[in-house]
Amino acid sequence: MLTLSNIGRPAGRKNKKRLGKGQGSGWGHQAGRGHKGKKARAGGNVSPAFEGGQMPMHRRLPKRGFKNIFRVGYRALNLERLQGLEETEFDVSTLEKMGLIPCKGKKAMAPVKILAGTKEEFTKTVNIKAHAFSERAKELIEKNGGKAEVV
Repeated sequence: MLTLSNIGRPAGRKNKKRLGKGQGSGWGHQAGRGHKGKKARAGGNVSPAFEGGQMPMHRRLPKRGFKNIFRVGYRALNLERLQGLEETEFDVSTLEKMGLIPCKGKKAMAPVKILAGTKEEFTKTVNIKAHAFSERAKELIEKNGGKAEVV
């Protein structure tokens, strides 16, 4: 019968190492930290990048490239994707609803740019409202009697 007087620890469980609790524990005195030095002190540790005084990797390797913080990342749409559709009026919300431009994730709030990007001639008459147009795309839209309006 199981009573409070004979209850034991569940099988497979062990006591955690109790550091610094006297010489009899086997982990007293320096508690496994060795003699003195930075790593023996409370809160003492070295950064993962520290290589023992050797020139660290992030300073040894050459730096390359440049990241322009003023770059504008557009959501691009080629005119040829509009060729087979019945609609003739397009704006940003319409394009998102139709699934022609991404509306989720990192690019969800990025401006929309309309590109010509077509080898065959674009012949549809469309009115498009977007944030930017390539020169050729604007030229093709207006040649067919449509309007390319910058929002």
